[in-house]
Amino acid sequence: MENYPKIAQKLVDEMTKAAALSPEKTVSFQGAPGANSHLAAINYFPDGLPLPCFSFEDAIDAVKDGIADHAIIPIENSLHGRVADIHFLLPESGLSIVGEYFMPIQHCLMAKSAALSINAAISHPQALGQCRLYLRRKNIKPISYADTAAAAALVADMDMADNQNGQNGQNGQNSAAIAPSLAAKLYGLSIIEQGIEDADHNMTRFVVLAREAAKYNQNNAQQHVMTTFIFEVKNIPAALYKAMGGFATNGVNMTKLESYQLGGSFSATEFYADIVGAPGDEAVDRALAELAFHCKKLRILGTYPMARKRG
Repeated sequence: MENYPKIAQKLVDEMTKAAALSPEKTVSFQGAPGANSHLAAINYFPDGLPLPCFSFEDAIDAVKDGIADHAIIPIENSLHGRVADIHFLLPESGLSIVGEYFMPIQHCLMAKSAALSINAAISHPQALGQCRLYLRRKNIKPISYADTAAAAALVADMDMADNQNGQNGQNGQNSAAIAPSLAAKLYGLSIIEQGIEDADHNMTRFVVLAREAAKYNQNNAQQHVMTTFIFEVKNIPAALYKAMGGFATNGVNMTKLESYQLGGSFSATEFYADIVGAPGDEAVDRALAELAFHCKKLRILGTYPMARKRG
């Protein structure tokens, strides 16, 4: 997909014009209008102006360039793990994580008419994977597309007569989309069935990005916060084991640790981590100092309020 379907592009243009008038209220997200990220933006910023962006890079650049005040980006899903590319984009962005938001994901099967006999479903590969058992049970062929909401817009753009005659460009099959219910509302589609995901605990964690770091009050003992950072340990035996020791001995809860390769050499591994607490807390400072001793690189990506209790 190189651009949005026509019906989605019209909405994108309208939302972009509205956002340009009030950048201080604008929150950028990746995807077509009606995507889960759009819904997350509405939920987290009820008075904000959602700005659809074609890629994660575009959503991040909108904040860097002052077009938007915040961006809301999915970082991991309870079923499919981390979102591709995000671990590379966040450190490069220069932005700070200032918040997190957990949103239950509900997928809907939608088409131009509920009377159609659906043989194919178009959606993002992750959404298709999360509805795999449903699609198999209904004998519906999954067709990958770049975005859930854009898939809904594509179905809405199809000529109804061509769709019924099997000439919609999807191998002669009557096609539906799998997308959030918001997409059906925006594009005038009929919801055939709601909640078709295979697991009812499907949850996506989003992070909120801004140009300035969030302020943390060290004197507020009731303020539960998370800190996210990346690091690269020295290339010596047991470096990671030694680096992690400081968190255990200082009683700092590390809730997430993931590794990924830098470049294409497979010679350097970078780690992404979340901990409960913040720099300025004595225990956290001691743990980070011990980590830094064993690292080539350590960078804090943000300290922000905890949206859900860990542990």
